[in-house]
Amino acid sequence: MKTFLVLVFSLVLSGFSSTAHAQEQGSAWIQIEALRTLAEGEGRARSYAASFPNVSGFRVGGRWYAIALGPYTPDAARAELTALKRGRLIPQDSYIAFSNQYEQQFWPVGANSLLATPQTTLLSPLAQPDQTDQPLTLEPVPPAYIPDETPREARASERGLDGEQRKLLQESLQWEGFYDAAIDGSFGAGTRRAMAAWQEARGYDVTGILTTNQRAQLVEDYRSAFTDLGLASVRDDAAGIEMILPTGKVEYSRAEAPFVHYDSADADEVRVILISQSGDEATLFGLYDIMQTLEVVPTEGFRERKKQSFVLTGQSPELNSYSYAALKDGAVKGFTVTWKSGGDARVMERVVKTMQASFSPLDGIVLPDNALSGDGTDQRIDLMAGLEIRRPERSRSGFYIDETGKVLTTTDVLGQCARITIGEEIEADVTARDDALGLALLTPRQSLRPLAVAEFQGSVPRLNSEVTLAGFSYEDILDLPVLTFGTLADIRGLQGEEFVERLALKALPGDAGGPVFDTTGAVLGMLRARGDAGDKQLPPEVNFAVDVPAIADFLGQSGLSPRAAEDGKSLAPEDLVTLAGDVTVRISCWN
Repeated sequence: MKTFLVLVFSLVLSGFSSTAHAQEQGSAWIQIEALRTLAEGEGRARSYAASFPNVSGFRVGGRWYAIALGPYTPDAARAELTALKRGRLIPQDSYIAFSNQYEQQFWPVGANSLLATPQTTLLSPLAQPDQTDQPLTLEPVPPAYIPDETPREARASERGLDGEQRKLLQESLQWEGFYDAAIDGSFGAGTRRAMAAWQEARGYDVTGILTTNQRAQLVEDYRSAFTDLGLASVRDDAAGIEMILPTGKVEYSRAEAPFVHYDSADADEVRVILISQSGDEATLFGLYDIMQTLEVVPTEGFRERKKQSFVLTGQSPELNSYSYAALKDGAVKGFTVTWKSGGDARVMERVVKTMQASFSPLDGIVLPDNALSGDGTDQRIDLMAGLEIRRPERSRSGFYIDETGKVLTTTDVLGQCARITIGEEIEADVTARDDALGLALLTPRQSLRPLAVAEFQGSVPRLNSEVTLAGFSYEDILDLPVLTFGTLADIRGLQGEEFVERLALKALPGDAGGPVFDTTGAVLGMLRARGDAGDKQLPPEVNFAVDVPAIADFLGQSGLSPRAAEDGKSLAPEDLVTLAGDVTVRISCWN
């Protein structure tokens, strides 16, 4: 299968240079006849000119004289061709040609239509939906000088096709949506039905046997979808990988272990990343986990990890990606290809299949672990080998309140989140909230087993006693909570509010939702986010926590009871650090 795909795309590539050059000129033509002599060509051009205003005649191949309509843009040419065939206004074997296929112009005399601006609008009334009720004004065109093949002649010419050519026709029919059986080169009943359906859709006589010109048009339409991809085999000696890449869309950029980057070369934003590193099964599994934290792998998509390989796909409104890696002989090698959403998805699906089928790791060559372009001064913690790590929009703090992993947190940013996670990966739902108190209850979508659960202080805390706030002050930059020390300034708010406690400590936005401990490790409350104080600016060391009675009432409405702390001795600083790390979690907000 791999050899077949390479051969097929070798055929595709053979038409790339000429077609790409023609598209650079922006000129496509509808070739309607080819004559043997100049006199015949001039005569036929004159006949067509009585019905069409854009007839031109060109020498082709030194011995033929072609009659063509145009020039058009490629899309307009295809639409016009279909409309004219449907109306039986041109021969049914007419097809799309490009400017670089034509030589000297012989009609009209002295003209140079190859330099004319391509038409984007169509001339045929059949191609204009708002004019279909109007009578045609085109004069009948005399029958074509060279008739299309009869079914008998078409079948005879078909016998000259080799196996790969027959498979290419089946692939082309499959691409157009008419064929869904095996690509085997055997023209059975299924292939004949597909050919007949294609002929009917294109306005040809339905025979189920494609003529020489029809086969050429079918394959050309298939190839045109890949015209600017530049699919070609590339050998990357640094990564030790050889495979087919869309060289018309990407260009080599840099190597940053374990990746070699081929960045986008145009507005289609196709990127290819080759993966190459020494390692074992643990390396493969670690890469599988890391890849899912990168922006180039959207969160939605198929995931499959096997013992020796993995596949990751990702889809989002902006980006699609496909990643593959495999372990062989002590090396993990693979690739990622990304492209922006939109456009013809079939093209990139075929590109991915071609890349996968052609992927060939080279033995004994692997990217060094220290491979890095540049001097390293542009390194950032949100980059991994030159790829952006997916980061939450913002983060706050929370803490476990039962053995199933339910979390108490702040309502501060919940309204700004399309998705909420406990940590980086565990998705959670808001199952209760009280915006007046600023409390929210999160329930994880999968059962968790926290290392520790918050225990709440049942007695009234003493004023000016020492307190410790645990929170993710620096949001997602650190993996463990930061401890901030202070005192309990008051058991009420500034205006006598009974449900809050005033703290004398400095906090950052990321701390909101974090637990406030006393010296025994019991929770005295949850830190509230700093709200709008109107025309007053509070000192930075003035913060507030929702007290235990208010938290207990909130949890009780959800059928939960906070765990009461037992009277105990003050914890050693290192024990308090351990407890805070086990109980406190980062709440991540994603968009």
